[in-house]
Amino acid sequence: MTLDFDAFAILLLLAPFFAALLAPLVAHELGRAAGWVLAIVPAGQVVALYTLLGGVAAGRPATFGIDWVPALDLRLSFYIDGLSLTFALLIAGIGAAIVVYSGAYLAGHPHRGRFMAILLLFMGAMEGLVLSDSIVSLFTFWELTAVTSFLLIGFEHERMAARRAATQALVITGLGGLSLLAGGVLLHLISGTWQISAVASSPTLRQSGWAYPWILGFIVVAAFTKSAQIPFHVWLPNAMEAPTPVSAYLHSATMVQAGVYLLARLSPLLAGTPAWMITLSVFGGATLLWGALIALRQTDLKRMLAHTTVASLGLLTLLLGIGGPQAALAVAAYFVAHALYKGGLFLVVGTLEHGTGTRDLAALGGLRDHMTISFIAAALGALSMFGVPPLLGYLAKEAMFAGASLATPATIVAGAVLVIGNALLGGVALAILIRPFMGALKPTPLPPHEGPLALWIGPVLFGLAGLGVVFAVGAYGETIVGPIASAIAGGKVDPHLGYTVSLASLPFGLSVLTWGLGILAYWQLDRIRAGLIAVERYFTWTADRSFDWLMFGVIRFAGVLTRTLQHGRLELYLVAIFAAVALTLLAPAVMLHLGPAMPALAPLRPQEWGAIALAIAGLAAVVLAPTRLGAIVALGVQGLALGLIFIFLGAPDLGFTQLVIEVLSVVILALVMTRLNLGVRDPRPLEDWLRDGSLALICGGALAVILLRVVESAFDDRLGRFFIENSVVLAHGHNIVNVILVDFRGLDTLGEISVVLTAGIAALALLRRKEPEVPR
Repeated sequence: MTLDFDAFAILLLLAPFFAALLAPLVAHELGRAAGWVLAIVPAGQVVALYTLLGGVAAGRPATFGIDWVPALDLRLSFYIDGLSLTFALLIAGIGAAIVVYSGAYLAGHPHRGRFMAILLLFMGAMEGLVLSDSIVSLFTFWELTAVTSFLLIGFEHERMAARRAATQALVITGLGGLSLLAGGVLLHLISGTWQISAVASSPTLRQSGWAYPWILGFIVVAAFTKSAQIPFHVWLPNAMEAPTPVSAYLHSATMVQAGVYLLARLSPLLAGTPAWMITLSVFGGATLLWGALIALRQTDLKRMLAHTTVASLGLLTLLLGIGGPQAALAVAAYFVAHALYKGGLFLVVGTLEHGTGTRDLAALGGLRDHMTISFIAAALGALSMFGVPPLLGYLAKEAMFAGASLATPATIVAGAVLVIGNALLGGVALAILIRPFMGALKPTPLPPHEGPLALWIGPVLFGLAGLGVVFAVGAYGETIVGPIASAIAGGKVDPHLGYTVSLASLPFGLSVLTWGLGILAYWQLDRIRAGLIAVERYFTWTADRSFDWLMFGVIRFAGVLTRTLQHGRLELYLVAIFAAVALTLLAPAVMLHLGPAMPALAPLRPQEWGAIALAIAGLAAVVLAPTRLGAIVALGVQGLALGLIFIFLGAPDLGFTQLVIEVLSVVILALVMTRLNLGVRDPRPLEDWLRDGSLALICGGALAVILLRVVESAFDDRLGRFFIENSVVLAHGHNIVNVILVDFRGLDTLGEISVVLTAGIAALALLRRKEPEVPR
């Protein structure tokens, strides 16, 4: 038996979810070795995805999926091109190293198994997100990443800071999820398809001018919240309350890149307009400068890296806003380089904290000889971040500056932002490399020592990957960077990566200027930090505090609204409900002038007149009943009259069902309410009689109007003919009513039975409840 590609790919996508189910058991049984065993799953995904590189690089995207609701064009479809394949490879590859790292980092933690299970769930959700070719599945996986990241950020839920950071991330990214849903639905309405690959090539969006600004706005908000662009940036630095493996995985290479991925995926559809270019360039440039500058202000190594991640996400957004083949190439090169060096640096910081007991930059120094392997890994990552050849970061920086032009004021500003932003990031990279490892050894809470293999194997491999490209720069450009750039640009892009440099060229001059300013930023690091601290005294209101005030206002507003609407008065709830029903029934009929004509009434038989008279008598009995018990019994008269009408019209089964339900309802109501004083009449003021009576007449009249309007329409007997033709053939029953109840709408009947059963159990519980003893 052979396994087709669709089944194989689906199993490959589901593998992390299956591994998550086994993670607690594996962690409990294998201890430290659990990380190595569970890492087999993402490592296997890397091998499987690697086999697709050649075909994708040659321009043959792979597709797979399963039909969900074909009638609605809903299909869980997946699309593997250069962009999605590289993302998936990095998610699986970095994920394998993170799983190994987590097994050692959380050694002895009582909830290590739960942590690794959630981590694998996140991995599967992220892979599903980048591979999705359906707007519906993209949104589903997008929200699943938000939920799993909430659980990971708040993993140490005993701490208030972790709970707040998790809530903040969930609220902000949840807002983006709703925005993505709205944009996706609009895209579907405009293009007529849920498939992203088809939407991206559809010309209808640009042709319908009204929809483009709305869709662009929704997509931008979704991307900005996920990728921490100003003003939604506050959640990412606060997410450093999560354990280091979470920071290294979610907040460097995967989840925070989801917003950039969304913009890149829809770039062929949305890019090229002034709104796209201005929005992405302005917000991306501001985020780049703000993140890089605030990173210099920090002394906590994780927070430094978090703010540089914010800056890097802004840089990618800026490049996408600039647009064009060269900018797409720069996005591709920088994304891969950033994922590798930032993931490695986060893991090195975790190893430093594990080996010294602190991650405070001011408390570390002289660790080069005591933590040599970590120093090598940090050097490879930091120098790539600085942009030193022949590391991967150098190729990314050169790709940025290769398309630089100083022909217009806009290009001059963009070039200046790129140079200054990269220089500040370079200063942070030098600080992370030099301050902890160089100079004299400083006393630390723990004697400095290197971590086990599981802690340093990941960052070393990431660093070597960034260095090893020097031996295969051509292949790297053709199989990785070129296909990514082509997917972003919507056409073939020549990667032309290399180490050949013209000393008189503008890109080389900008690189030298960037290096010089980066060294200057590191040299003046303490002064810059002191200046930023001084400036902060004049700006006490921050975006983070704004979030707290916003949440406080939402909670207070919810409290006021709840006290106003949920006041506990049942009669007012019913008044509001029936008023809404009346408005819903009458408003469309009045506005659309759908009033019915008075139909010609057929003569009624004596028994039918009797049923109608019985119903009117029952109505009068309910209204005029002197006691509560009398009103309850009189309610059953209405159901009895309706059951008789069904029987007279040739539906004895339906009539019998109606009679049984009415008897059961009256019995249950009488039994449940026996604890009340049923012999007393409810005193009601005149205004209540007028209000409720008027509302009842309006609702009844509105329903009668609607039914009369429906009766005027031509009768469509297709459903009736279907039941007549198929009751015997499909359900093997001659009683069509019974066949409908038991077979064609059997699930609905089961639901009705469940409701009656639940009501009976509730009534029984109330009847058996003991009366509280009254003290004498």
